[in-house]
Amino acid sequence: MIEVDRLTKRYGSTVAVDDLSFQVLPGRVTGFLGPNGAGKSTTMRAVVGLDLPTMGEVRVNGRSYASIRRPLCEAGALLDARAVHGGRSASSHLLCIARSNGIGPSRVSTVLEMVGLATVARRRIRTFSLGMLQRLGVATALLGNPGVLLFDEPVNGLDPEGIRWIRALMKQLAAEGRTVLVSSHLMSEMALTADHLVVIGRGRLVTDASVTDLLSRSSRNRVRVRSPQAGQLSALLTQDRADVRVQPGPDGALEVLGMDAPAVGELAAAHGVVLHELSTQQASLEEAFMDLTRDSIDYRTGLDPLQAISPNASPGTPTTVGSRP
Repeated sequence: MIEVDRLTKRYGSTVAVDDLSFQVLPGRVTGFLGPNGAGKSTTMRAVVGLDLPTMGEVRVNGRSYASIRRPLCEAGALLDARAVHGGRSASSHLLCIARSNGIGPSRVSTVLEMVGLATVARRRIRTFSLGMLQRLGVATALLGNPGVLLFDEPVNGLDPEGIRWIRALMKQLAAEGRTVLVSSHLMSEMALTADHLVVIGRGRLVTDASVTDLLSRSSRNRVRVRSPQAGQLSALLTQDRADVRVQPGPDGALEVLGMDAPAVGELAAAHGVVLHELSTQQASLEEAFMDLTRDSIDYRTGLDPLQAISPNASPGTPTTVGSRP
């Protein structure tokens, strides 16, 4: 597994990671989330020895990555898909890396087949699209058939088929008992892929929880209720309850925050209010993430993008959408 133990990394006066501790366990996909500048890439680079900690430790299967004799057989990583020599072919690139870790050439053919690049194995990498570079990076990570895998933004540049493929691959790797850590800014993709989440902000741990637990605790969870006596029900729900809010929906239904569905149903039944619909509406991962990291965002726009566009502007007229503080 991966152990991050009180990791701190400073670049001059800038603290990129600040006393960060968490574990990434085998048998599940762990999503590594945070706003831009939160310290995700720095942490992942520290795991594979590319950044030395200022303080603290990072261990892979109980050891520092630098002390592992054949590191690609323990941990593989895709951190920057563009960090390749463009003049080499895909196969020669992988052969060089394989030789450095005592991996036989037959494995190169295997991983090229796995990622769908076998037909372009002899093409120079400079001709590859970003999606093809991502696939080559995945092949590199898998080269030593490691038990620990790290992927930093692996779906960038992939088409829908490629996104489905990488999602299935990560789930398969975890199902085989491997340790999988993946960072992404695509919340919808993490909701479909990750079993567990580590969220950081400004280099510090914000939460370490399963996706299910994180969503169940979100303040954005709400109850949707429809009734022909909506006005009476709304008054009952908010009577002497400062922590309960009722919002009318565009289709006539009510959205109730601060009370769960059983409590809403019992209150309605006690007062003879007829209900046509009663359901729990769970927050999306994006909503839960925004709530968790609200105080950790470094760059904010000054205005709501939709409000910032003048309704009187003629077509082609430039508008100011927002400003960076």
